Amino acid sequence: MILLFYTAISFLVSFLFFPVFIKLLRQWKVFDESGGHKIHLAFTPSMGGLSIFLGAIVTLLICLSLQQWIALKFFFVSIALMFFIGLRDDILALSARQKLYSQLLPIAILIILGQTMVRSTYGLVWDQSLPMWAAVVLTAFIFVILTNAYNLIDGLDGLAGTVGVLILSFFGGWFFAVGDVVLSYIAFAFVGGLLSFLFFNWQPAKIFMGDTGTLMIGFLISFLALTFIDRNYSLPHEHPFKFSSSIGTAVCILIIPVFDTCRVIILRLRKFQSPFQADRNHVHHQFLNLGFSHSRTVVCMAAINMFFVGLAVVLKKFSDWWTLGSAVAICLIINFALRRAQSRAAV
Repeated sequence: MILLFYTAISFLVSFLFFPVFIKLLRQWKVFDESGGHKIHLAFTPSMGGLSIFLGAIVTLLICLSLQQWIALKFFFVSIALMFFIGLRDDILALSARQKLYSQLLPIAILIILGQTMVRSTYGLVWDQSLPMWAAVVLTAFIFVILTNAYNLIDGLDGLAGTVGVLILSFFGGWFFAVGDVVLSYIAFAFVGGLLSFLFFNWQPAKIFMGDTGTLMIGFLISFLALTFIDRNYSLPHEHPFKFSSSIGTAVCILIIPVFDTCRVIILRLRKFQSPFQADRNHVHHQFLNLGFSHSRTVVCMAAINMFFVGLAVVLKKFSDWWTLGSAVAICLIINFALRRAQSRAAV
């Protein structure tokens, strides 16, 4: 009940401010341009992350004590920096290289000062601690990939918000179940903001999340995923909420951004193109090519994400190899089915 209460506070605060931001952004002509690889045809205000961030912060000021804020000070500093990097990019666009280099600062703060990192192989290959340099490099790489993977799926009305709600709800519920209420409150504070955002982002969208929101939410998801892997692996085997597959479970929960990013990178490299080059080869584009509407595509992709969450629960007692193998096999089947359906539609 307490989680619903804090989620509702965040929802209401964000909901009250979204119309204000939409009006101001229209007056200031802060638009996300149409055309190119983008699907929308009209100029639409961006920077929806402003209201999401405001709703979450107000909620966390209410539910967290000063000691809890201090305990997670490096996380809060890092996510605030990521928020401002996205804000800067929405106002004055950064190049892909500038955006990447900028992200390294909050990531470095969280890894070096906040000590959030991949500490071992977690039983995937062998149960052995990683040397510090390897842990830092691997963690930074994961943060960059996951943060930008979430950014990449923000190409369809309602998609990033819906996927964000599903991912954060799982992590928030799990952390609450294992006794880490602070991380649970943080997750659900942002869930409330995202639910409010969906009211204004569902097709036809009145506002987009922008990098202000996607980099912030992607960074939060990355932090929670890495923390989940480490905490879950440390739980005793008899714990009712322990997953035998720490890495595989995290991949299943993050399946939409992970699958979509891996897929487009492979396709671009096969064509000898830069993996950072924008195109219309994302999974949501494949559904649209089949004649699906924005809303129906979002529902289908949300159903896929929920299916993989269910898969992780069903395979709760299985190893990473079983869980990851099953996830990869199902993703290949989905990709094959989409390509086959498009081939038939083209005939």
